[in-house]
Amino acid sequence: MDLTLLYRGPLASCDYDCPYCPFAKRRDSTEQLRSDRAALERFTEWAGAQTEDRLSILFTPWGEGLVRSWYRRALVELSHRPHVRRVAIQTNLSCRTDWLTDADPGTLALWCTYHPGQTPYDRFLAKCRDLAARGIRYSVGIVGLADHLEPARRLRADLPDHVYLWVNAAEGHTYTDAEAALWTDLDPLFRYSRTPHASAGLPCRTGESVVSVDGAGTVRRCHFVPAPLGNLYDGSYRAALRPRSCPLALCDCHIGYVHLETLPLYDVFAGGVLERVPASPPAAPG
Repeated sequence: MDLTLLYRGPLASCDYDCPYCPFAKRRDSTEQLRSDRAALERFTEWAGAQTEDRLSILFTPWGEGLVRSWYRRALVELSHRPHVRRVAIQTNLSCRTDWLTDADPGTLALWCTYHPGQTPYDRFLAKCRDLAARGIRYSVGIVGLADHLEPARRLRADLPDHVYLWVNAAEGHTYTDAEAALWTDLDPLFRYSRTPHASAGLPCRTGESVVSVDGAGTVRRCHFVPAPLGNLYDGSYRAALRPRSCPLALCDCHIGYVHLETLPLYDVFAGGVLERVPASPPAAPG
């Protein structure tokens, strides 16, 4: 089986407090952190044992995972498993990067987000350059708020040309055509993020070749459809995997709509769906 898993455990603590972040932030207690660590180690052990399958794994924590040693360890370990095609994580890149020395750069990748006001620009850029020097695949993104436009332009100028700079539409924000054009100049694929996608009844890979998993091992088709398909650890989810249409009216998150079969994004991001790295630099709209 070729299976993509989006794992989100109990972790919710973050070292940033971005006011536009849709995720519910809290400070995890010591016991909550222990629970998250145990859940992640259980998942990592399971994934490492699935040698008859071909796995692609994206960690999508509510909080920041890479400041926790168990996430760094899981990424390194899974990167060396021959049946793991890709292992990636969404991160603000606030952590140190020397741990990547132990990872397989052919398998591990990072989906990085720059948050102006939360970290010095030069520090973030230096870490991006360190990733490049280590041969780590990565993309860099920013939320499309008006006061982020100049930092985004600066990033685009300073990042290597081959590094994709993506822009996420700010949640609840409506863009005029003129505003959208400014962001599209930086990210030619911004049109996919600008407005939610009508998805009801449309075919989607989630629930067939893509699933989400929580810390207890409950499998769902994606993070946004709550109905369970079974459990990862007893194997009950496998019987539920089949082609499915989307039950929701709208899909407005990249980790959801990228899997819609009616969009061309599997071709756009061929080989880099999890880390949001296009197969070739996206062309500006004509």
